[in-house]
Amino acid sequence: MRYFIHLSFKGTRYHGWQIQQNAPSVQAVLEHALFLFLGETVSVTGCGRTDTGVHAKDFWAHFDYTGNVFERGSVEYKINAILPPDIIIHRIFPVSGDCHARFGATSRSYRYFIRLQKDPFLDDLTAAPGTYSPIPLNIEAMNRASELLTGTHDFTSFSKLHSQTGTNICTVSAAGWHTSCPEFASASLLFFEVTADRFLRNMVRCMVGTLLEVGRGKKPVEWILQVLQEKNRSMAGHSVPAEGLFLWKVNYENLKTID
Repeated sequence: MRYFIHLSFKGTRYHGWQIQQNAPSVQAVLEHALFLFLGETVSVTGCGRTDTGVHAKDFWAHFDYTGNVFERGSVEYKINAILPPDIIIHRIFPVSGDCHARFGATSRSYRYFIRLQKDPFLDDLTAAPGTYSPIPLNIEAMNRASELLTGTHDFTSFSKLHSQTGTNICTVSAAGWHTSCPEFASASLLFFEVTADRFLRNMVRCMVGTLLEVGRGKKPVEWILQVLQEKNRSMAGHSVPAEGLFLWKVNYENLKTID
């Protein structure tokens, strides 16, 4: 039977979701916890990869298991007792055998948080440190520039070089900056949110770094169009640090659960 897992993790200690040689990953820790609970090895497929240090508020994965059906309600508690504090399972439930955590996702949303004030205790208060920006930002210009990223484009300029992808074409359905986040209401934060059908490696962090060039007045809004057209990574801004990036929401249209 196939099971879906809904989880969250703080990625600070991990080299991304994907299993890495000689480096800790969320996938490896989760598979080990499942092995201890189930008594057998299972392979877990995630809804996507995350870079080193990136967090996930909303992450989904699936695995196949031929043993007894899980007891509802207690299985999450038992596995969470095995997992470290920076990984939590919200729910495990059976699904149809054709449901796939990665290929079944119709869109994903990321958020990147930026500090508006210097605060040495921000890590403890929010777990969303972001990047401190001592320079005032023109949010209105950043939002106009963000609109130019929406639609279907070749995002080569915003992708890590030499990535093993078949195409750099992505469709961005929404992109913009926000000044209010109820989840981290205690902190003074600005965040960029972007939703797309797929993302390239380093794409969101590069988008943020590029838009900050506009927000700081170093580049005009229309420069974004030139960056897209050039298909050249060196044209875009620098990639901001991973610590402020969250996989925020993964959407599925037809997730067939089994009661």
